[in-house]
Amino acid sequence: MLYNAAFIDSGIPMSSADKSIKDFETSLQQLEQIVQQMESGELGLQASLEQFEKGIQLAKSCQTALSSAELKVNQLIEENGLQQSIPFEESDD
Repeated sequence: MLYNAAFIDSGIPMSSADKSIKDFETSLQQLEQIVQQMESGELGLQASLEQFEKGIQLAKSCQTALSSAELKVNQLIEENGLQQSIPFEESDD
């Protein structure tokens, strides 16, 4: 889901689900930036370690958000009588 920045900053309160999605997307963008910086080879050892630590924290945050979303999807399926849940498959990328 994409967000219009003008809408988000317009003073209209976001639901907790919308905030979680925004936080996930922000964390994922930050994680992608860290990966690009580290792959560039321009960071020194100390900066690389700091970025790696921050990346681990962001990855954990993203995984928690994804697990929460999967749980919510399963709850919605059960609540609406759609008992045919298909487990997510991990790709071999």
